[in-house]
Amino acid sequence: MGTKTEENLKAAFAGESQANRKYLAFAKKAAEEGYSQVAKLFRAAAEAETVHAHNHLKVLKGIRSTKENIQEAIGGETHEFKIMYPGMMETAKSEKDDAGFRTFNFANEVEKIHASLYTKALETLGKNEVVDYFVCPVCGNTVEKAAPDKCPICGTPGKSFIKIA
Repeated sequence: MGTKTEENLKAAFAGESQANRKYLAFAKKAAEEGYSQVAKLFRAAAEAETVHAHNHLKVLKGIRSTKENIQEAIGGETHEFKIMYPGMMETAKSEKDDAGFRTFNFANEVEKIHASLYTKALETLGKNEVVDYFVCPVCGNTVEKAAPDKCPICGTPGKSFIKIA
């Protein structure tokens, strides 16, 4: 067990990370409602929360070599699709929460893909291959090279996929 400060850094990292994602969602909603200035403020605050989260993670020595970071990512993604999401999906199913089940199922399917993509990245580390990635804006499906005609997970048209720079 770590020190109280280490526990606090972990809690702060989690809180700042969640604030970042929440503020980006709030920014998207504000923009949809025509509040561009508020959207910009939410995006600015989200970026600041990212700075805080990265600082906390750095102090925790949570950023290591790229090889170690990929290995950690594979472990995290694998845990999510083998243990975390199946349990959450079962609970949502038993509670007849269709929306909860759907979002957990989407994430579960995509985490399998992420683990596979990270495994491939680990195997090709240092080869400097240039590969484009595209992300489905509905379920998060992540694909290489080109967007599909239709997302195989949620059915979203491929033209809606986001190309990652």
